[in-house]
Amino acid sequence: MSILVVGSVAFDSVETPFGKEDNILGGSATYFSTSASFFTDVQLVAVVGEDFPQEHVDFLGSRNIDLRGLSRVSGKTFHWKGKYGYDLNEAQTLETHLNVFADFKPRIPEEYSSADYLFLANIDPELQMEVLNQVTTPRIVACDTMNFWISSKRNALEKVLERVDIFIINEGEARQLSGEANLVKAARKILAMGAKTLIIKRGEYGVLMFSGSSIFAAPAYPLEEVFDPTGAGDTFAGGFMGYLANTGDASEKGIRQAIIFGSVMASFNVEDFSLNRLKRLNYKEIEERYRELKSMTHFIGIP
Repeated sequence: MSILVVGSVAFDSVETPFGKEDNILGGSATYFSTSASFFTDVQLVAVVGEDFPQEHVDFLGSRNIDLRGLSRVSGKTFHWKGKYGYDLNEAQTLETHLNVFADFKPRIPEEYSSADYLFLANIDPELQMEVLNQVTTPRIVACDTMNFWISSKRNALEKVLERVDIFIINEGEARQLSGEANLVKAARKILAMGAKTLIIKRGEYGVLMFSGSSIFAAPAYPLEEVFDPTGAGDTFAGGFMGYLANTGDASEKGIRQAIIFGSVMASFNVEDFSLNRLKRLNYKEIEERYRELKSMTHFIGIP
């Protein structure tokens, strides 16, 4: 089944303790689409400027990504510049140049409006609502957000959450949105806003999933080397949604399985800058790491 994603395609300039790269391919929709494309077909809606290289378009097109919703307009492409210290869970934003993204108004092509799965990447919640009003009846709607939208457009975000099945955020955002320091209490408050399932990303500490009836905790895959965590959350979301769309199983068991595949995809993403590791990745590697993570977390219960 197909996934429609609406978000950013961008340039990143990133510095970590392990290196520095300028004007590399980034953006929430880019990471999500590339990750999800290992599992299913993806339809991408985003905007880029005149400076966006054809080689990046060719790369995206070489995957199972439909680019009819990618608009090229006059101006410069969205550019984010950030820096990480040894605590790779926190990025310091140095510069943000929205450029053509500042005037982005998502227009969903008619052939995309009946997509089975919809992911609303980290964009203005008012734009997320515009997207929701342009699609028909997606089977699953998931969305992401960030601290800026929580503080500046909370009411609009809460309206979006009333129409969302799965909400994916990090632990800082969960605490900010709920006003609770404890994540269990935070999850209870956020679920009351409308989403059926809440997934809280915790970086190197893994993922927590909350539904109305259960809690699921999954660790991150332990890595010897982490070069660049940029896009890890969107890569997780892409693997998660891609697996759900591939199997069509949105039961709690299916969601738990999808979380593991999302974690596996994120673990590959952080092993190199930009999408370089995902470009070299093959599905056999994904299956092997999935089995390793499953083996690491398996235990036999008390008789």
